[in-house]
Amino acid sequence: MSDLLERLRGRGWRMTAQRRVVAEVLDGEHVHLTADEVHARAADRLPEISRATVYNTLGEMVSLGEVIEVSTDHRAKRYDPNAHRPHHHLVCARCSAIRDVHPSGNPLADLPVDERFGFTVSDVEVTYRGICPSCAKAA
Repeated sequence: MSDLLERLRGRGWRMTAQRRVVAEVLDGEHVHLTADEVHARAADRLPEISRATVYNTLGEMVSLGEVIEVSTDHRAKRYDPNAHRPHHHLVCARCSAIRDVHPSGNPLADLPVDERFGFTVSDVEVTYRGICPSCAKAA
């Protein structure tokens, strides 16, 4: 489980029922939900929660740096609560399942100085693509 709820409490974030349910939906490992998926799961727990509240809450969590926006398929953004441990993503090309991966080494070291074109590189995003075991079985 991630520690999203504890991190938000530690920041003094006002924990309304709506905010709590959004955080609970996002809490966990390998969580990469779209805003619509967050809303659907939150509405199962708190039927009166609005789509706007979910979007606003996700935006606040991103602004706080407690959730990361991830775009792996150039479609809907996904929200990742694993904001404090550097990681990459492994994505299934068929079902779009996403898993966090923590390879050893420094990905920045893989970019030769002469390929940086004078940039001061501050961040690296790596996405591995393939077929997950479930999709491989189904083929």
